[in-house]
Amino acid sequence: MNALISVSDKTGVVELAKTLASLQIGLLSTGGTAKLLADAGLAVTEVADMTGFPEMLDGRVKTLHPSVHGGLLARRDMPAHMQALKDHGIDTIDLLVVNLYPFEATVAKPGCTLEDAIENIDIGGPAMVRSAAKNWKDVAVITDASQYPQVIAELQANGALSTDTKFALSVAAFNRISNYDAAISDYLSAYQMSDNTLAEFSAQSNGRFVKLQDLRYGENPHQRAAFYRDLHPAPGSLVTAKQLQGKELSYNNIADADAAWECVKSFEQPACVIVKHANPCGVAIATDALSAYHKAFQTDPTSAFGGIIALNCVVDEAAAKAIGTQFVEVLMAPGYTPAALDVLAAKANLRVLQIALPAGGDSAWDKGLNAMDVKRIGSGLLVQTSDNHVLSQADCKVVTKVAPTEAQMADLLFAWTVAKFVKSNAIVFCKDGMTMGVGAGQMSRLDSARIASIKAQHAKLSLAGTVVASDAFFPFRDGLDVVVAAGANAVIHPGGSMRDQEVIDAANEHGVAMVFTGVRHFRH
Repeated sequence: MNALISVSDKTGVVELAKTLASLQIGLLSTGGTAKLLADAGLAVTEVADMTGFPEMLDGRVKTLHPSVHGGLLARRDMPAHMQALKDHGIDTIDLLVVNLYPFEATVAKPGCTLEDAIENIDIGGPAMVRSAAKNWKDVAVITDASQYPQVIAELQANGALSTDTKFALSVAAFNRISNYDAAISDYLSAYQMSDNTLAEFSAQSNGRFVKLQDLRYGENPHQRAAFYRDLHPAPGSLVTAKQLQGKELSYNNIADADAAWECVKSFEQPACVIVKHANPCGVAIATDALSAYHKAFQTDPTSAFGGIIALNCVVDEAAAKAIGTQFVEVLMAPGYTPAALDVLAAKANLRVLQIALPAGGDSAWDKGLNAMDVKRIGSGLLVQTSDNHVLSQADCKVVTKVAPTEAQMADLLFAWTVAKFVKSNAIVFCKDGMTMGVGAGQMSRLDSARIASIKAQHAKLSLAGTVVASDAFFPFRDGLDVVVAAGANAVIHPGGSMRDQEVIDAANEHGVAMVFTGVRHFRH
């Protein structure tokens, strides 16, 4: 047996090569890898010596040779192939170890130039990987250092790799080549020669996703479904969750859980978000998990039945007991105390997820935020930058004679954050860090305002002294009149309507405070 080793990332390669040598597998290599192995005391043959042709063009051509690809592609079960190798003095290559030039890492560096990118496009590596992966029955191909331990263990135990292992390695190899080529396409499709910059949206989009699991069915039982994650998921996102107990997640569970988790991540204080059918039906901040849950639940106990609950703090025994008194589909939190897990274990069907919060930092990625948002339409995609805007008090413009109090401003900012995660048209009543009524997904903003008021009445909550957030401007004064009549005394919305003055005049007439944000948060 012969192994050809040519790697850019040399992590663990010496240990792998030593194991191969101990199993009497001959070692072939190139350039820096060959030197590394030789310096480690291993007997290694340079590919140039094997092919009889030196590396050229600064290493651009070294493995593109019949002696390499013949040894990889020859089918051992075909006498004609084996005779051809014999006629041309070519040995078989039975194991290929290749990882590619670091194109993705190179273009991710600040200041990367087009020349830097081009020089890090691997040619010989992908060609060898494709040859070996195509001939997987006879050739094993390793494309990542994480595969070394399994290969070593199997070779040491059996002296050879199983058919299943070789096929799995082949699939992984083709996936790696696909991802590599897609990264190159993404970069070059975005590169603008006119000013040497990258367009925000590339001329071709190459999505790469990894399947996490098949689902029992989709949004409805007659639909089939699967759950995928990004190739490189943002830290603290739902796809990084660990399920601690409960039934398998359904399609709708995952969609609603994502809405709840993205919302609860927006708060720094202990917070609880309860979601039903993709809309928050209760959101609250407090000093601890139990208090936050109680406040969120009070908003709409009816809708909370069978809902999804997310907390951004550790769930303790007291919170677990309270949550356990209602029917919950999914519970998410960054952590649970042992006593809390004991309590929750009694709810066998409850899906309990643990998700580490993002570490935080200056970039959107450090905060666990995706850069792009994608929506599928018939035979196409809508792609946009994600709605990661965070409003500060300094961004707010008071447009009425009455200014909000400090407490009202805190509630206005809280309500505005919640409204961002409510389907348009969105109206959110809040008071003391708690949602008091939520109107969502109506064709008319006026209807959303009325529904939010009705929700509060059903929950036996008084809207007197509340604040209201609207995800978009009030096109007429009638919506403002409804929320003020319900009890609101401060309102936050983007502004920007042709009738802004009419709405401002109405607010002054009612003696309520109004704040413009200049930012809209449509969510469809």
